[in-house]
Amino acid sequence: MEIGTIINKRRNELDLTLEDVGNAVGVSKSTVKKWEDGYISNMKRDKIAELAKVLQISPVVLITGDYPNEGTDINKLGGQAYNSENMVPVPVVGRVAAGLSCFAETDIESYELVSSESILPGYEYMWLRVTGDSMEPIICENDLVLVRLQDIVNDGDYAVVLVDNEDGLVKKMHLEKDSLSLISINPYYPPRIFKEKDMKRIRIIGKVIESKRKF
Repeated sequence: MEIGTIINKRRNELDLTLEDVGNAVGVSKSTVKKWEDGYISNMKRDKIAELAKVLQISPVVLITGDYPNEGTDINKLGGQAYNSENMVPVPVVGRVAAGLSCFAETDIESYELVSSESILPGYEYMWLRVTGDSMEPIICENDLVLVRLQDIVNDGDYAVVLVDNEDGLVKKMHLEKDSLSLISINPYYPPRIFKEKDMKRIRIIGKVIESKRKF
């Protein structure tokens, strides 16, 4: 089902006006009307969570459009009850390009839910879709990695980094006093070693917290 249709359907089921929903979410009623009309590509992730609360549904429904059949508890997904305290919507970003201080809403492909236990307060998070086979077999092409945005990581951490004007890379970090190495798991790709002043070519975007693969 189209997500805009779901929003409209649930709003009417709950006998809520456009203004009721807008006030609860913190947007204008015209914005809610745009969402219902299908203009949802710029919906921020915090608004998805708030909208799910006021519509009394799992944000999974708003993210996937997978509306339960009649008679199914709309607040449940896969038999596990949803509540706003235990899940957080995090944006899926197709690529991290050089020059980005973070990521733009226009770069967001979709959202995936993350357990609140994986989220530390005070940090931004994103899912990054992996390209290439340099981290196989641990991380494969099209896998999603959950990234906590931070500019410092520890030796041995997996991280998303930028090198010069390349797109973001997922690598294992090896840090020494005067050098930094980007390690690939696939033995076909040798380590990339940066020493002294060349270390400034590396920009750390964030630490990889977890990965997941869809079939």
